[in-house]
This record gives sequence, C-alpha cells and structure tokens, in this order.
Amino acid sequence: MLMGIFGIFDIVGTTASGWLSDRCDSRVLLCAYYGLRGLSLLYLPRSDFSIGSLGLFTVFYGLDWIATVRLTTDRFGAQLSPLVYGWIGAGHQLGAATAAYGAGLIRVWTNQYVDAFLAAGAACVAAAILVMLIQRRATPLPA
Repeated sequence: MLMGIFGIFDIVGTTASGWLSDRCDSRVLLCAYYGLRGLSLLYLPRSDFSIGSLGLFTVFYGLDWIATVRLTTDRFGAQLSPLVYGWIGAGHQLGAATAAYGAGLIRVWTNQYVDAFLAAGAACVAAAILVMLIQRRATPLPA
C-alpha cells in the first residue's frame, strides 16, 4: 500500500515540479527536494513504523525528480542537456548500486539498517546544500 502511495506522490511531485520549475529557480527546488528527502530518511529510523509515520515518510520521499531535468537544461542548454542528463542517470544508477552495497555492509556489520538510513539522509542534506553552488550559464549555448 505504501509503495502505491509513493508512486502516487511521485506522479503528483513530478507534475507539480514541472509546473514549479517554470516559475522558480530549479536549484532552489532541487535543494528543497533533496533536503526534504534527507530529512525524511533521517526521520525514518526514529519513527514508530506505524502506517501514519511511514505514510509521512512516503509522501516526502515521493515528491522529487523533474527539477533535475530543468536545471540540466538551464546549465547546459537544450542541445547538450540530453547527453548530460544521460550521464546524470548513469551516475544515479552507480550511486544507487553503491548505496545498496553500502547499506548491505552496514547491515552485516551492525545487524541493523539505522546507520544506512542516517548516512543516506546526511548525503541528501549535503546534496541539498551543494546544489545551491551550481552556477547558471552566463550565456546560452547556440541551438
């Protein structure tokens, strides 16, 4: 049920992000999304794992994604953004594999996942801060 809710909020979040990215600085949106995702990951191990607390985690974790596409286009231009976004996707997959492996190691070493969630949450909060350092392109690339 919670995965279904996650999917619904991912759709809602993607749609809302598309609308917001036309009206707001994509860096600010991505900072907010990564920050909320990080806070939700930091919250999860401290929750009581009831439907309500897991639902709260699911809502914030599902509101994400589209601001990355807009930020990539703003930074690299319409011509290069598909290529750059492909590399971003590859980087996300490499990061996901590393995180899954790391979480497995943490589970083996500590017999729990708490530290893995805390590390992932801290990484998201750090990413939220770092995304604000991305510079906008001073002049657009030729089409």
